[in-house]
Amino acid sequence: MAQIGLFWFNNDLRIADNAALLKASVQVDKLLCVVCVPPATNSLDASRPANLSANRLGFLRDSLIELDNNLKGQGQHLLVRYESGLQAIPQLITQYNISQIYSSGETGYFENNQWQVLAKRYAMIGFHQISGNRLFEADGLPFAPAETPESFSKFRRLVEHLPTLAVAPSPERLPPSPAPVENWLGQFPDCQSRENLLFAGGETSGFNHLQNYFGRGLASTYKQTRNGLDGMDYSTKFSPWLANGCLSPRQIMAELTSYEQNIERNDSTYWIYFELLWREYYQWYAEKHGAKLFAFAGIKKSRPTTSFYAERFKKWCTGTTPYPIVNACIKQLNQTGYMSNRGRQLVASCFVHELGLDWRYGAGYMEEQLVDYDVASNWGNWQYLAGVGADPRGHRRFDLQKQTDIYDPSGEFIQRWQGDADLAGHLIPLDSADAADWPISN
Repeated sequence: MAQIGLFWFNNDLRIADNAALLKASVQVDKLLCVVCVPPATNSLDASRPANLSANRLGFLRDSLIELDNNLKGQGQHLLVRYESGLQAIPQLITQYNISQIYSSGETGYFENNQWQVLAKRYAMIGFHQISGNRLFEADGLPFAPAETPESFSKFRRLVEHLPTLAVAPSPERLPPSPAPVENWLGQFPDCQSRENLLFAGGETSGFNHLQNYFGRGLASTYKQTRNGLDGMDYSTKFSPWLANGCLSPRQIMAELTSYEQNIERNDSTYWIYFELLWREYYQWYAEKHGAKLFAFAGIKKSRPTTSFYAERFKKWCTGTTPYPIVNACIKQLNQTGYMSNRGRQLVASCFVHELGLDWRYGAGYMEEQLVDYDVASNWGNWQYLAGVGADPRGHRRFDLQKQTDIYDPSGEFIQRWQGDADLAGHLIPLDSADAADWPISN
């Protein structure tokens, strides 16, 4: 009897270095290649997708188009379902008599719950997961995932000298699909309003960028330039493709190792690995803490003293706060879907400490906007800045004026992104009404 499999694409939108897809290619006679794009919601419910920006949707659409084209090159094609996996997968199981289901695995707590629910509901079906988006396998770590250290420094000391996983070979062939080709693109959410396109989604675009970055020798100066605020060359810019799975961390490590062996090995090349380890840490951190990644108190026992102020939140989201450097970073994000690592720290610090806002709303807004949104890194870093996460020193509060003097001394970044365009020569007050709801006069 023919074995019919289903490959469930998530944050692994590539054919290369996809060990789970490789396994599926040799175990079944026919294969459905499926991705689910559930409808968005405006709520703060972390179990449902956010109202994604045009930039983020556009990058996803480009990535799916290229994945579909690459699959067609192997006699396959992509099925896109505009509903959750819990809705779509059961229908496909019944319709095509699926006997095996494959996935690269997910870091997200709620996404993993979907897999577990389906595996329990369909016990007669084989469920196979092979992690494709991490540098290490669980059995290769010197600790159990549930014992992941509570600080990055401890994690780094334990793992940085371990060998990372090798890049998996691409499938020689993919089994044909039992499903007809569909015009899935016609139903894709509208994302035509992207203003400043910085990144083109897709496996080929990501790999080309990877080779171009190392080919230009930029890795040799990464540590000196990594705190830049604007431009394409100050940092690696691997994150959009990495977050969507168009590139894997193992592919990046392979290029980095080759560069160190053949071109140069220095503090900057190590720092690229250092940053990959930060990403890796948050993947295991998110797996360990589960739903606590989205909790107001984070992984701590005490809740923050912050709250929610609609007016302040709106000013932060639109870049009209009293802080020009923050405004510039937010406007850059809103237009391009991207913000530097330094910028993310500054806007998060402002959100929590200057504005006194519930950090979860800031993390949720980033989830909507960022083309390189990664559930573990985004929510883990926001917890870190809010003092409810992995930082043993507690709150991280940045002096915004000092940071401006260091990273934008000439005001060029603020001017380009109109960070002070709404200030009219004076600071806008945080609130237009006081605690008793009386208007505040200027």
